[in-house]
Amino acid sequence: MTDNSNNATVRAVLADDERLMREQLRSRLTEAWPELEIVAEAKNGLEAVELVREHKPDLVFLDIRMPGLTGVEAARQIAQLPEDDDWLVPEIVFITAYDQYAVEAFEQGVADYVLKPAERERLAVTVSRIKKRLGQRAGADDAANTAPAPLQQLLHKLSAQMSPSGKPSYLQWIQATVGQAIQMIPVEDVLFFISDEKYTRVQTPKLEALIRKPIKELVDELDPELFWQIHRSTLVNARAIDGITRDFRGRQLVGVKGNNEKLEVSRSYTHLFKGM
Repeated sequence: MTDNSNNATVRAVLADDERLMREQLRSRLTEAWPELEIVAEAKNGLEAVELVREHKPDLVFLDIRMPGLTGVEAARQIAQLPEDDDWLVPEIVFITAYDQYAVEAFEQGVADYVLKPAERERLAVTVSRIKKRLGQRAGADDAANTAPAPLQQLLHKLSAQMSPSGKPSYLQWIQATVGQAIQMIPVEDVLFFISDEKYTRVQTPKLEALIRKPIKELVDELDPELFWQIHRSTLVNARAIDGITRDFRGRQLVGVKGNNEKLEVSRSYTHLFKGM
């Protein structure tokens, strides 16, 4: 990831379906943050995801309402992009004309916001907060962000706010293959889900099963208060967590009640167990 000291260049992608809004925000950001480099601009959520995949920025500005793929949906896809030793999933800043979304993002502390039109004073606050968060991510001992709740939970809440009913609906049962049979497994009985290229393993205290649904889909369908994403390929039942240890490389490992397997925590999710 880029060295995000106060004078270092921070790379960003800007996504908004309104050209004038993109131009205004780019201009205001140039004033408030001269070191910021906007490496690409997107007109919709799909373009935003592809540009983040291509450019691997430190930061992405997402209009919360865009055609085709909303900013919330784009953020979900961006959060599932593969990381490497030099790049973490970028910080998210939502662009919104709706105060209720902005307040939700602000209170959660895992994303910031810019209200339309982009006012200089509020933008200065946003820039200050983002610089602080990027500096924390760049720390040698804790490269993850220090958010009190994962981005996954915020995105579920924002989606619920944007839906007509205002309430999210979560999976209650998993239909999985066990040997040659199909079995219905209560979601609350699942200890963890682990994906490979083709299948996702469903582990309960009594059995192991397979489904074809990837983690990036399960993240959107499971209650984020119950299932925490700790790795791009792993979801764990928070009630089943037995403890946290570290291996010889310093990586966090989650112990699970009723199972001897240790689950690796990737850098973007170590904040879930901060202080443990």
